[in-house]
Amino acid sequence: MELRVLMGFVLSFTLLELALTHAASSSEVYWQSKLPTTPMPKALHDLLPSEHRSDTSDGSRREKGRGIGFKDNAISVGLNIGGLGIDVGDDGVSVDFGHDDESPLSFDYGRSENQLASNPNAAHFFLGKDLQPGAKMNLRFTKTGAKAKFLPRQVAEVLPFSLDKFSEILDKFRVNPNSTKAKIIKASIEECEDQPLGEENKYCATSLEAMIDYIISKLGKNVRVIATEVDKDNTKQQEFKITGVRMVGDKIAACHAQNYMYPVFYCHEMHATRAYMVPLVGADGTKAKAVAVCHFDTSKWNKNHMAFRVVKVKPGTVPICHFLPEDHIVWVAS
Repeated sequence: MELRVLMGFVLSFTLLELALTHAASSSEVYWQSKLPTTPMPKALHDLLPSEHRSDTSDGSRREKGRGIGFKDNAISVGLNIGGLGIDVGDDGVSVDFGHDDESPLSFDYGRSENQLASNPNAAHFFLGKDLQPGAKMNLRFTKTGAKAKFLPRQVAEVLPFSLDKFSEILDKFRVNPNSTKAKIIKASIEECEDQPLGEENKYCATSLEAMIDYIISKLGKNVRVIATEVDKDNTKQQEFKITGVRMVGDKIAACHAQNYMYPVFYCHEMHATRAYMVPLVGADGTKAKAVAVCHFDTSKWNKNHMAFRVVKVKPGTVPICHFLPEDHIVWVAS
């Protein structure tokens, strides 16, 4: 009980402090202070907590504009941030887990034939020579990460996030250890804790503020941020035609949305890699501005990676490219 009570007190203090803190502590204002000349992409802006959420359905008192509810129990504080409901107390933390797809793109991850056939990201891989106007590809753009909103940094840093604390995580979030959700949570944490690939530098950001700090440490403050945007939700698998190709930069880092209860992004620097903006038009008229990344050195990738199965080449032979899902982010040093 001591750990739960301590966690309850710490989180209660943190949330109370957040409720009383000026709006300057928000993630959006933090972005503006650190990256004043860099527009925030829609993919990240959509994950910001609502500034004007008011919900009293649980009977607790909501403070307008904060999204934080205070309950009678001194060590129980309810937090509701833009669709992610967290109930913090000495009986654990309850979170609505809204996603159970497979792990997103990872260049040291092998795939079996049946996993390859069922993974929507498989069709996103193609040879570098095929990245040109007029080329046609069968694609489906999806969102792969959590449906909830970013947690405030002060909350995210208190919650455990490591394999050493896996049992505690399941307990706090009330997840059955034998469930599919538990397997997905473990896979996401394992991906974050695996050794980097070759010279890759990697980091898993559990808040937007943490992501910003990581990117600045690697690329500086003079950066552009790009993400795939599609004008329709839930696009079906269909033929898309490339209508243009524009190279954006070659000093880049990517942040991939993980499958977790709240937004967690696996970020890494990429070497011998170029990023492109690629407008596409689907057979049904769907329009997309897609981010394509081309890797010119795949020699250290897992030889069983889905990319080699899709384009039928061996590691380290020819450039391999892929489009990014809608909620993956590419940062480019200007």
